[in-house]
Amino acid sequence: MPHDTHAAWQLAQLNVGKTLYPMGHPGIADFENALDAINALAEASPGFVWRLKDDTGNATGVRSPLGDDVLVNMSVWRDVESLRAYVYKSGHTAYLARRKEWFEMPTEPHMVLWWVPAGHRPTVVEAAARLMYLRDHGPTPQAFTFKRAFAPDGEALALSRP
Repeated sequence: MPHDTHAAWQLAQLNVGKTLYPMGHPGIADFENALDAINALAEASPGFVWRLKDDTGNATGVRSPLGDDVLVNMSVWRDVESLRAYVYKSGHTAYLARRKEWFEMPTEPHMVLWWVPAGHRPTVVEAAARLMYLRDHGPTPQAFTFKRAFAPDGEALALSRP
């Protein structure tokens, strides 16, 4: 049963990655060619609220304070359960399974979750600060992961495995 997150809060997420190839290279073509469909799937998913995008309709041109070679994916969702369903139980999962073909495998946390007031759209700078907080402090109510998630009130969430 989904945890009541109260309508005053929504879940923000940032996922970052360094590509093995520059955009436009044949080695990353499958990833690039899937972006529109995967983004459309996210936008059509229950619980989706907003995603970061540039003039191309995706975020591959958005620069990150984490480095010019770091791609960012940032979105806002109704709750943790909605985002988890999209990530692990939709057509997105097949592309997630292929990430080693396109991205360097991270040696530190590359995804962070945090609560924002309903209607707030986080900036890349704000999101990068949450990721750095997670890297420095581990999961807390201010910056957490699917493995160790928190409700807006700071209470730990007991999530089943995806």
